[in-house]
Amino acid sequence: MLKEERHQFILNEVGIHNRVLLTDIANLLNVSVDTIRRDIKELHNAKQLKKVHGGAISLGFNNYSPTGKKIYSLEKKSLIAEKALGLIKEGQVILLSGGTTNLELARRLPSKIKLTCFTPSLPIAVQLLGKSNVEVIFIGGRLSQDSQIAIGGSAINMLSEIKVDICFLGTNSIHPTEGLMEFDWEIVQVKKAMIQSSRRVVSPCISEKIGSLQRYRICGVEEIDVLITELDPWDIKLDAFKNMNIQLL
Repeated sequence: MLKEERHQFILNEVGIHNRVLLTDIANLLNVSVDTIRRDIKELHNAKQLKKVHGGAISLGFNNYSPTGKKIYSLEKKSLIAEKALGLIKEGQVILLSGGTTNLELARRLPSKIKLTCFTPSLPIAVQLLGKSNVEVIFIGGRLSQDSQIAIGGSAINMLSEIKVDICFLGTNSIHPTEGLMEFDWEIVQVKKAMIQSSRRVVSPCISEKIGSLQRYRICGVEEIDVLITELDPWDIKLDAFKNMNIQLL
């Protein structure tokens, strides 16, 4: 594979999943880790992604003020956010995980609607501060430097003390048999706690994540109540989820 092809593959993977690991990309492309490390360094220098320890993240992953140039598939994520807004009612208590799709949902929340919103995501908390009728409660703890999400025992303990109406649970991958998955073990633990603290769990997810796998499992598909993609609910790509007793939007 030519270097330009490797670069495009890396950018696509970073765009879809927000973060990639050197070892995973090297295995997928059957090249050395050093080769991928050099590729990522070149892409970092070209300001096409951000190099981090062990891999790379997208430029929009922890961006407080996302722009269309930096957020992968922003049009699809905007459509998902619009669908998600239809599930939110006045006076509810909601919980938002991190991720660029949930960041778009937070941005699009109408200023007039009264809500209480818990989140372990620093970018989302900052985005919500501009909504005068939204009470923002940050789930604190040790911040993950890459994702800017609170992790660890403090965050998990705080989540154990609440029961929200709806949790909008972002995910790195979703697979009909393997479930929802992430690349970071500590974030997985926080997301497991988020599920336990919620009456209803909604997974907003671009369709490109369907069928992909990561290292760690958050939950089975049967543990979520609603799956929102940019697709129509009857799209053939969603066939595997149609007999799982979950709502497709």
